[in-house]
Amino acid sequence: MTPRLPSLRPMRALAAAMFCGAVLLGALSSAQAAVNPPIYMTHGVEYMSGGIGSDEAQLMETVSPRWPATFEFAIKDHKGADFAANVHVTVRDSSGVALLDNVVSGGPFMVARLDPGNYQVEARIGSQVLKQELRVPQGAPAKATFVWPAGTDMASAGTRPVQ
Repeated sequence: MTPRLPSLRPMRALAAAMFCGAVLLGALSSAQAAVNPPIYMTHGVEYMSGGIGSDEAQLMETVSPRWPATFEFAIKDHKGADFAANVHVTVRDSSGVALLDNVVSGGPFMVARLDPGNYQVEARIGSQVLKQELRVPQGAPAKATFVWPAGTDMASAGTRPVQ
C-alpha cells in the first residue's frame, strides 16, 4: 500500500490569503500616509489644509462635509483658474476676535471646526486681500470660495491648474 501524502490545497489557499493580506495592508498604509495632511489647532480651533496632488485633493473634498467650514482658494488665468496655496487666512467671530489668525494654507483647501455662527474671513496672497462673510449653521457645513483676479502675484502663492 502506498503512503498517502497530505493535500497541498489548504496550504496553498492559506499562502494566497496571507499574500493578498500583506499586499492590501501595504497599499492601505502607504496610501494613507501619502494623503493625510496634519490637523493644527490655534485659539481652540482645529483646522487642516492641503490639496496639493490629486490624492490629497480628493481626501480634502471627501472630508470637507464633515467639517463645519471649508475654504477654497484659486487664481483666475486665461484657461480658467489655478488652485492657490500659501494663502494667509484670518477668521474673526462676530465680536471681531481672531480665531484663525494669519494661518497659512498648505494647499487650495482648508477646513476648520468653527462653532455655528457668523464669521468674517480674510484671505491674502501677497498684498491682495479678499474678504467674505461666512455663516456656519448648526449641523451643516458652510463653504467660502476665494478667487483672485488674473494677474495676482502668483509667485506669492503656490499654484496648480484647477482640475
